[in-house]
Amino acid sequence: MRPMLATRGDRFSAEPPTGAAWLHEVKWDGVRALAAVTERGLVLTSRNENAITAAYPELHGLADALPVGSLLDGEVVAFDEGRPSFARLADRMHVRDPRRAARLAVGNPVTYLAFDLLRLGEEDLTGRPLTRRRARLEELGLDDAGVSVHVAPAYDDGVMLLEATRAQGLEGVVSKRRDSTYRFGLRSNDWLKYPHRARASYVVGGWRPEKGVGTRLGAILVGLPTADGLVYRGRVGSGIAGRAGARLAELLAPLETDDRPFVDEVPRVDAAGARWVRPSLVVEIAALGLIGGGRLRQPAYLGARPDLDPADLHDQEEPQEEQP
Repeated sequence: MRPMLATRGDRFSAEPPTGAAWLHEVKWDGVRALAAVTERGLVLTSRNENAITAAYPELHGLADALPVGSLLDGEVVAFDEGRPSFARLADRMHVRDPRRAARLAVGNPVTYLAFDLLRLGEEDLTGRPLTRRRARLEELGLDDAGVSVHVAPAYDDGVMLLEATRAQGLEGVVSKRRDSTYRFGLRSNDWLKYPHRARASYVVGGWRPEKGVGTRLGAILVGLPTADGLVYRGRVGSGIAGRAGARLAELLAPLETDDRPFVDEVPRVDAAGARWVRPSLVVEIAALGLIGGGRLRQPAYLGARPDLDPADLHDQEEPQEEQP
């Protein structure tokens, strides 16, 4: 099962909707995950239906707080001095070795922020309105369950929340119709997202060595999957340094190929010295929109996204292109 998705709200209005028909939540800088309680324990599943349970052992105790059959929707979030940090979370997402995951759970713990209750035991709640599902979720007392799980708060004033999250440097706001039912895998206008930062996911098609260091990664070449193939979006060098660059190089090494994966022309200045890779690794990129030719303006690497596949990007909305 894939989770229900939000539509980008600024397609309709610059601010969240007002009125009693809507509630509003903080858009956390985390990784979406469905949390299912089974007879064998907790099962965490990413947006692209990959099992990610092993990466987050500090969350496994959630299985003791809910009856078998229960299913939550929420986000796995890593905090740094009280603020969500995608960079810290990126250090956890790829880990599957139980011993390493246990060490990281102590030094770099995560929290599961639950915002929806889809099943409680064998009771299916997806056809109930959101307000009813949230009320049942809040009645569970998960904040006192003794595990790193909390119920994400909801607010009545979306405009106020948008300003507050901007002032605090948070990712944004998600506005939801109070009467909305839950529909797996659907991107719905009943849920609207208002991010502060222009960011999106792209697929790596190649990389460039750092100048003067032939084996050290200096930049990646990224593109967007389309019906015609991988379309080039630009070279990304910012944010790739130290441990982040070393980890990215490890992920790209087994993907190297002689075939250029982009279906359109890569500018000579970007292609010079490039090493091509099979287009399977998804990464998160922040940018100041798009410039002429559909290239990312001042892009910065935020982290790898093992929770996403290239096919997941076909319906995403990119930063807007600058108008002349």
